[in-house]
Amino acid sequence: MSDKEEKPLAESRESGDMDKEEEGEEEEEEEEYNPSFEEDRLQQSLTEGTLSWEESQEDGEGLEGKWIEKEEQIEGKEVRGEEEEMRGKEEREERWEEEETGEEEKSEEKEGSKEKGGEEEEKVEEEKEKSGEEGKDIVLEKTEESKKYETPIRVGDIVISSESSTSIYSVAGTPESSKSSLHSQSPEVSEIYQDVSMKMDSLEEAVVGSQEEIGQESEGISDQEKEEARFGKPFFPMEERQKLFQSKDLGAKESLVSTSTEDTLFQKEDDSKMYPLSLTWSFGWNSSLPVYYMREDRRILLYVCGHTAVIYNVFKNSQYHLQGHPNIISCFCVSEDRRWIATADEGPDCLIIIWDAFTGIPVHTIFDSCPEGNGIRSIAITRDSKFLATISDAENQKVCIWKWTLAVETPTCMLELPKEYGFQEHLIFNPVNNKELVSNSKTQAVYYSWFEDKGILTHSAPLLTEKTFNKLVGKFSQSVFHLKLPQILSATKEGKLVVWDIHYPWASSTSASSSAAEPRKLVHLQKEAITVLTTIDSYIVTGDIKGNIKFYDHTFSIVNWYSNFKLGAIRTLSFSKTLPSPPTEKSNLPTDCTLRGDLFVVRNFIIGTFDATVYHMTVDGTKLEKLFVEPRDAVHAISCHPYQPLIAVGSVCGIIKVWDFEKKVYLFSRTFEKGLGVQSLTYNPEGALLGAGFTEGTVYILDAMSLENETSEPFKYSRSSVSHVSFSHDSNYMATADISFTVAVYMMVVKNGQRVWEYLARLRAHHNSIRSLLFGIHLDSNEPRLLSLGTDRFLIEYNLTKSYKDHLEVLDIHRTDQGNYPTCMIWYPPLTKELFLLICNSGYKVKLFNATTKMCR
Repeated sequence: MSDKEEKPLAESRESGDMDKEEEGEEEEEEEEYNPSFEEDRLQQSLTEGTLSWEESQEDGEGLEGKWIEKEEQIEGKEVRGEEEEMRGKEEREERWEEEETGEEEKSEEKEGSKEKGGEEEEKVEEEKEKSGEEGKDIVLEKTEESKKYETPIRVGDIVISSESSTSIYSVAGTPESSKSSLHSQSPEVSEIYQDVSMKMDSLEEAVVGSQEEIGQESEGISDQEKEEARFGKPFFPMEERQKLFQSKDLGAKESLVSTSTEDTLFQKEDDSKMYPLSLTWSFGWNSSLPVYYMREDRRILLYVCGHTAVIYNVFKNSQYHLQGHPNIISCFCVSEDRRWIATADEGPDCLIIIWDAFTGIPVHTIFDSCPEGNGIRSIAITRDSKFLATISDAENQKVCIWKWTLAVETPTCMLELPKEYGFQEHLIFNPVNNKELVSNSKTQAVYYSWFEDKGILTHSAPLLTEKTFNKLVGKFSQSVFHLKLPQILSATKEGKLVVWDIHYPWASSTSASSSAAEPRKLVHLQKEAITVLTTIDSYIVTGDIKGNIKFYDHTFSIVNWYSNFKLGAIRTLSFSKTLPSPPTEKSNLPTDCTLRGDLFVVRNFIIGTFDATVYHMTVDGTKLEKLFVEPRDAVHAISCHPYQPLIAVGSVCGIIKVWDFEKKVYLFSRTFEKGLGVQSLTYNPEGALLGAGFTEGTVYILDAMSLENETSEPFKYSRSSVSHVSFSHDSNYMATADISFTVAVYMMVVKNGQRVWEYLARLRAHHNSIRSLLFGIHLDSNEPRLLSLGTDRFLIEYNLTKSYKDHLEVLDIHRTDQGNYPTCMIWYPPLTKELFLLICNSGYKVKLFNATTKMCR
């Protein structure tokens, strides 16, 4: 303002000097509404991550009350033209003059303001121009602020671009990308996006709101009107914005990925809320895939169960699930520092997802990674975590290199392999040179050389036959790079090791295809077939089909081995990322096999076997701990206890496990003899018995708490797999159905004062597969009734009272559908005196049938 414009305000202030108290109030008002002072206060509060606008007004409570009262009077008005704007300015001038003077001199101030109306109009015009310039500064500041949020995420040496539609800062994208991202974004990721976007909006609104607050002295427009006019959305009061900033731990300029620690994941799991259909626990794991040792101090493992990758904390007995794949996960890998996890699946719309292991957030998703094939067969990550390599699961396999930290959806280079190389199943990068890879099938090992600057991926696959070494080589299992020499090592099922020399091109050579691998020698390491080959520190480690684990030095001399634990065939070995402690006097380390007899020092490691058992090996003291045992084959049967929180799980491999699903604790199990695969399980109504049907037709009645046989011998009256088992309400009858469309009934009788189970009869009443087998109760008595429903569209009820040995009487037969076939049947809850059967069919219809007349309602 000019001196002339400030003069009326100075005169009005001098007129109030007669009363000291009023003068003190005037000084507080001046200090409260000093634009430069308030701007500094607001900027300081925003820097500290909180909004203290309300706190700055606590000293002037009287003025604040008047100000709020004034805002309530002008609230709801809209800026629609110059006339309403000038009218608002006049009202604001009058109220401002009334606040600056005492109650005794209000009339004098009004007259003075009328006399100096011309000067006040000039002052208003200049303030309006000033606010216009400030508005431009606001737009520039907002643009600069928005640029800050477009910076990529940096985690150590890894820089993840934020421009991708699937990156962590993506809030909006194309319809196609947003639709496909639903497969890979978990609920936690959506919350992160929401938090970041809300805090960005809140920060911008707070800055703009503070600047507009200064301009309101001349314009007379409320906060709500200016914010809604500027942004076209509801205005958040300062109180709500302050609470928003104080309630969030995440800064507006930082992502959870870049600020997280190793403990973030399970801290978030402890604070998470339960929602309907949210996955809380995963029983079992895919034993055809490896288990990785993620963290030693908390004993954290990583494995796969179906469509989900599971991060399991052994000490806390808790799981965190990485969900997002539409198909079963076919392969996965982890970075050297255990920070990044890459998972891939096989099937339609296959995905490659890279996860942050500290937070469980998918930081990048690659869609349509294999549009011409069935998905990804093998995946590997470089030691510096910057590149991924994949092999497709197709007839003509393709090897792709991905720069996953960039916002790209296509590989940086691709190579199609000939069919003669066989089906490549194992892939790995050279740990000292991320431009070299090796893969192998059962008959062929392939060496790759990647020229990043030229975008070329070359390969070398020399043919290896028995004539190459004049010895039987055997089928390849896994391949690795030598620790110190430019060589490749390939293990075979004959216990041998094929050594390949890598020949690099001359420095003056410009050919990109001159780097090649050639077979050098065949080393006979052991008699047992080698199933696992890996390297750790200065050792070459093997695991074999007999459960032996052996350590060799770089000259293939054995250093130490573990063979007295009677383990199953080794499927995977994963070593801790924590280096072993130097030996002390209290150390109980074994000695190696050298002549010097040095102490054998190696990292602790995880052992996974083909029989789905996972162990932890503590080298100091040679302590082997069994972590868990899961079914190695598909689970076909599951049953919940009627009263207790118990769940029985049956697998085709012949194992029945019982869990406490509330405490997530394994209780007991039973493994049946080879050839007996569990197909069906059912508890009886009292929960004391467990009926089990097996794949080869055997039926067992077991004690529910010990899984011991209730009968001296199992029942073997079926010639095919038993698909259904059911008990009557009084547990006097048990019925089974097999895949040969046959229903069998067993009953409990008293012999020699003891209750025993006996076979009654069986009947093949259906001519197609049986979908449901139910017991019920007759309305006029307490006698059980038995019904079966098949895909032949027939609902059959049996007469148990008139049935006798080897004769099962049929009571009636009713047809349930015409075109569609039934899929399942249950009893409708007894809400009325009339009993109903609820039947679903293949036409996605649900029908109610009267249980007596079998008529559809």
